[in-house]
Amino acid sequence: MASVPIVTKTGPKTFVPASGQTILGGQLVAATTGGRVIVAGAASPKVLGVAVTDGIAPEQQTTQAVVSGTVSTLDAAQARPYVSVAYNGAEVQVTFAADAAFGDRLKSAANGAVTPMANTDDPRLEVGVCTEPAGVVVATNPVGLVRVK
Repeated sequence: MASVPIVTKTGPKTFVPASGQTILGGQLVAATTGGRVIVAGAASPKVLGVAVTDGIAPEQQTTQAVVSGTVSTLDAAQARPYVSVAYNGAEVQVTFAADAAFGDRLKSAANGAVTPMANTDDPRLEVGVCTEPAGVVVATNPVGLVRVK
């Protein structure tokens, strides 16, 4: 090949949530069948990055009218049928499942959160590094900065 086109030079990249999925900004997302994404589970090896927008599966989109008194209007405030995902060095806010120190390597936890890796964890599970300068104490504020891998 004389040249190869660049598909994505910078992020975020947009994906469609899998059927039945509601994804919130700040959650880790993982690849699933059909080229769609799901909320990442604990120790997921298929994490693609962090959602930076909310999104729901297109199958969940409704066109039901919202009735307020005698006025009927279309519900235009529902989440989008796609989600934007930050990756490859982006620094974003993520929910932590456990306390983490500045510089801790992180892996996925349940419900799209992150948790510090143990020294015995498979290095392929690393999703990023805690870049919150004071670290994260879940009891006082479970959201902190992560540089996504």
